[in-house]
Amino acid sequence: MDDVARDWGASGLAYLTGLPDGACDFSRAAVLAKAREVAGDLGHRIGIELDAAALLTGRAAQLGLSRCGRVSAGGATRLLRTRDGWAAITLARPGDVDDVAAMLEHEIAPDDTWPAVERWAAARTAYEVACRARLLDLPAAELGEASVGPPVVRRTGAMTSPRPFADVLVADMTSMWAGPLCAQILAWAGATVVKVESKARPDGTRLGPKPFFDWMNGGKLSYAADFDEQSGLRALLAAADVIITSSRPAALARRGLGPGDVPARDGRVWLRITGHGADGALGNRVAFGDDAAVAGGLVGRSSEGPVFCADAVADPLTGLHAAHAVAESLARGGGVLVDVAMTAVAANYAALPELPSESDCAAMPPTAPTGASAAAELGSDNARVHGLISERSFAAC
Repeated sequence: MDDVARDWGASGLAYLTGLPDGACDFSRAAVLAKAREVAGDLGHRIGIELDAAALLTGRAAQLGLSRCGRVSAGGATRLLRTRDGWAAITLARPGDVDDVAAMLEHEIAPDDTWPAVERWAAARTAYEVACRARLLDLPAAELGEASVGPPVVRRTGAMTSPRPFADVLVADMTSMWAGPLCAQILAWAGATVVKVESKARPDGTRLGPKPFFDWMNGGKLSYAADFDEQSGLRALLAAADVIITSSRPAALARRGLGPGDVPARDGRVWLRITGHGADGALGNRVAFGDDAAVAGGLVGRSSEGPVFCADAVADPLTGLHAAHAVAESLARGGGVLVDVAMTAVAANYAALPELPSESDCAAMPPTAPTGASAAAELGSDNARVHGLISERSFAAC
């Protein structure tokens, strides 16, 4: 286990876990060891080398993030002490802070948002905190509420012979981190990946730090779609071998863009990344990487209680496992719908044996990934994508 702890410290993950003015936490070092196993197997399947540590720490290195204890490294999520345990709430989207007054049922001063939430949570159970936040569509979780589980695979269509990734067309309809990373790994393997964004609401990370957006999306074709006038988008989805989504399933179904709404090529793999699962009420719950990790129980340890593990760790872990599920499904002939829940991935890693929190191993800052190409401007490849669709339609005739 000394090697596991040394690897955790050298990777930057220990540096990102723990109290801001305290020691780095090594208790979750087995997470990196397991992620390296998954990345190694996936890399062998798709013919490239993947560095699990770089995938888990790359964003933090690019943004200069560090450990902040019960505040997430990115700053949008807090671990909250409740009457009977711990809960997490994320305020990352425009309008989330405005919903806090409704959650607390009284007005609050702008500079009192998080202190007011902390006082409110301390008087309630973790279950009550999470439920109240979810009523307002805020990402929230009770610590350790999620169950361990593998991807859910359902047969939906005809299988076909496995093909090289150079012949695979991927429609990436995701945003933020987990989904784009899954699609980017497939692009690194040689697949043609089309990043689909709404003309009205493009991926929010496009407006954020450019190095991170480039790392996740460089090399993909950019297709700007009109989600109200869907002919071009539906044609792309019908031509794709792999479709990756991260929207809530009901939202796509309402637009007639769900897995059962779009004609499928033989061997198609439709991968859905969700926060808590795709079925029933769970499918309507939104999650971000840090609160999803808390739901799965994937937190670090400190003298003052649980702390966030690394930087939104459920996001890159989910992206890695989602890419593995796609590669495995294509190798088996496809024709499936695959559901990967971020909270279940986090719970799987939380179930690994813990190491002692303190270690004599060095804790180094993470190193930023290099070599990313610039991501395409929004919609700059629309004409090329239409050409790909026409080629595939002609070949199918």
